Amino acid sequence: MARAVTVIPATSTNVSPITKTKINRKRVAAYARVSTDNEEQLQSFEAQMDYYTRHIKSNPDWIFVNVYTDEGISTTSTKKRDGFNRMIEDALSGKIDLIITKSVSRFARNTVDTLTTVRKLKEKGVEVYFEKENIYTMDSKGELLITIMSSLAQEESRSISENVTWGQRKRFADGRFSLPYKHFLGYTKGEDGYPKIVEEEAKIVRLIYRMFLEGKTALSIAKYLTENKVSTPAGKGVWHQSTVLSILQNEKYKGDAVLQKKFTVDFLTKKIKRNEGEVPQYYVQNSHPAIISPEVFDLVQMELKNRKGAKGYKTGRNYFSGKIICGDCGSFYGRKVWHSNDKYRKVIWQCNSKYKNEEKCKTPFINEEELKKAFVEVFNGIVNNKEEILRGYEEVIKELTYTKDLDEKIFELEKEAKEILDEINRCIRDNATKAQDQEKYTTKYNALVERYENIRKAIEDAENERFERLAKKDRIEEFIKVLRDRNWLIDEFDGELWLGTVDKVVVSREGRQNLY
Repeated sequence: MARAVTVIPATSTNVSPITKTKINRKRVAAYARVSTDNEEQLQSFEAQMDYYTRHIKSNPDWIFVNVYTDEGISTTSTKKRDGFNRMIEDALSGKIDLIITKSVSRFARNTVDTLTTVRKLKEKGVEVYFEKENIYTMDSKGELLITIMSSLAQEESRSISENVTWGQRKRFADGRFSLPYKHFLGYTKGEDGYPKIVEEEAKIVRLIYRMFLEGKTALSIAKYLTENKVSTPAGKGVWHQSTVLSILQNEKYKGDAVLQKKFTVDFLTKKIKRNEGEVPQYYVQNSHPAIISPEVFDLVQMELKNRKGAKGYKTGRNYFSGKIICGDCGSFYGRKVWHSNDKYRKVIWQCNSKYKNEEKCKTPFINEEELKKAFVEVFNGIVNNKEEILRGYEEVIKELTYTKDLDEKIFELEKEAKEILDEINRCIRDNATKAQDQEKYTTKYNALVERYENIRKAIEDAENERFERLAKKDRIEEFIKVLRDRNWLIDEFDGELWLGTVDKVVVSREGRQNLY
């Protein structure tokens, strides 16, 4: 039998306008985007919208659907472009047959996003036309051209990102920086471009530091600010513990600036990571006016560190909170009320961890009234011996804050750390250029790294000890200042005087209270 061939006519209309012979009316949409919100770009944006609306409506073979837009968005990903995502959703649900856009780079600067989106649309019979490149995605050449053009656009985005990063790092190296002023308490942008103090806000910052050094926790400070209707850095009404801590730990309040605390990991995803040594950081001293003195800031950092390692630290709005320490376990004492509703009412302080440890602490509770009397007696005794104390205090400070031994120790440790680091690098180079027993190499390498880490830990411990000695000097000098101005005895407990003169009270098993 002879072979018979029957032609089945094509029925699909999803072909490029260049190749089709019969034109059916298509539902057409356009996509317009500008990456910044400056005036010149916005005029271009409005011109694009007007152009596409008139262009589509002027074609009798097209049905105008919409001009989808994204205004003032610069991104290499399509995830945050609401107008783009809404357009794709409408296209995939069968509302659009053809999408017109200016160029591949306006559509997406990410090759993967471009190709993935185009393929999804092709599966649903939706075509995209890129005017600048004259590409129809239903053409046989379309995908190849899109791949090439998208890659070029992606490389352009990479180049822009690298240029921006270089510019930022150059500014950092020159000590120039800016703050997110709308969300930063205490400063506004000055005429010279540098931070300028806003005194009303600076008072709040100083209050936060003072309350913390008085023994309050970040949480109790946040509650106090919220209750007193103080606005947060962002202008909100509710303060959070994390906001208070960020203010207490931000070096910019003492007039310095650490630059490049974070960096962008990938220009495509725009993922930002905390800088843990991957890229350089820059520390600028005296970069702008300080709200908090360096001494107060350093005291707060030491107090944060001490509380982090302390057990049972709790505080309320009481002068003794965070001041009384158990001589047995090192935990803080907490306030408790006995017989709160009768005539035998008594306020006492007791170790917060007394019943939490395997062995119960033997330190006794302290009657609050007796503690107040003890402070009055001790302070009056100091005032009576004021002249003798003032005569010898300089020698005491000199002895307590001597740091030359630690400076020498740190210098020698840094020198040793550098030698070991050089040895580690030699070890790595030798292994890369010479054949070696890998087991022996790994053993040697790990031993060197362990030595290096131990030395770095010793350096950190020595630096912390040095810092604590210098902080102790600040405390003693503050106490001497109070004592020098005081020429009279006190006959009752003075809370402000207590906070200004007492660092801590350590309670022994015998019930003896040692004030420091």
